[in-house]
Amino acid sequence: MKLLEGKTALITGAARGIGKAIALKYAREGANVAFTDLVIDENGKATEAEIAALGVKAKGYASNAANFEETHKVIDQVVADFGRIDILVNNAGITKDGLMMRMSESQWDAVITVNLKSAFNFIHACTPVMMKQKSGSIINMSSVVGVSGNAGQCNYSASKAGMIGLTKSIAKEIGSRGIRANAIAPGFIITDMTAQLNEDVRKDWESKIPLRRGGTPDDVANVATFLASDLSSYVSGQVIHCCGGMNM
Repeated sequence: MKLLEGKTALITGAARGIGKAIALKYAREGANVAFTDLVIDENGKATEAEIAALGVKAKGYASNAANFEETHKVIDQVVADFGRIDILVNNAGITKDGLMMRMSESQWDAVITVNLKSAFNFIHACTPVMMKQKSGSIINMSSVVGVSGNAGQCNYSASKAGMIGLTKSIAKEIGSRGIRANAIAPGFIITDMTAQLNEDVRKDWESKIPLRRGGTPDDVANVATFLASDLSSYVSGQVIHCCGGMNM
């Protein structure tokens, strides 16, 4: 039997990158997949078709994850379309890097709102659904820089550290209702964004990683699958690093 057979997953920011890898992995393990992105364009439609081709129900929803009212409407629609939500992956995120002295207020606000408030919005909207089911797994995408910090990423690091505090608090609040909450802290993951880095910069990153390579979206998706499945039924309130040993 597949690990996620009969479950429904909702993944934010999943039209591409790590979110898409998680969506495809979940589908291969038997889960029906709902996902959101700011717009569901041709790329989003292609992702929807790719997921559905794996033999599960799939649907993409255009939604601004940082908007509280929009999020609640999307959750209502997902429940109407799928009947339940067993897994919530808060993956939506952006970067607007810069040194603190040069960082604008809008750069700070945008990253905190998209990365952290969006997780609050979706947890707030999904919690009643999961409480009624008396089960659920919430997975928040943090980062190693949320633990160690990183120069030039004060806003991003703060948002990802906030995800960890949110995860642990939610795990304590609703664990008695059969709902688990965990965070994943990816390290240097090779995506379209990191692939654009200068070769010397990439090699410098890799030299600091004990496994001497960058991770892949599938590496993160494997951890997310463990946390979504019953294999992790006694794991809650934890931060799992997926970083090749870069952060210990």
